[in-house]
Amino acid sequence: MDEARFERQYRTTHSEGYLIFEAGERLGRLDLHYTPTVVYATLVVERELDEDEILDLIEQADDDLVLTADVPREDFVVQVYQGRDLGTYSDEYFEEDETEDNGS
Repeated sequence: MDEARFERQYRTTHSEGYLIFEAGERLGRLDLHYTPTVVYATLVVERELDEDEILDLIEQADDDLVLTADVPREDFVVQVYQGRDLGTYSDEYFEEDETEDNGS
């Protein structure tokens, strides 16, 4: 697996979200949540990866993102899912849908 590139989508005082790219193609997304002692992550990969590739990706995220965040941590807990992106929905989407339903 080539080295992944993390592109930040958002950052709050306690969390960050990243799209993950490999060789110019989207590989998945990573959401990080910082607590006082533990960093929790949700990693969603959009294609099948073997366990070694998953572990490499987690290690790279730890090195590139978590350890450089200047947040003390005693553990890094990662929940991994395999799936595909079905879309992004927001209030704007539902407002447009209501407008179409009302015939406006």
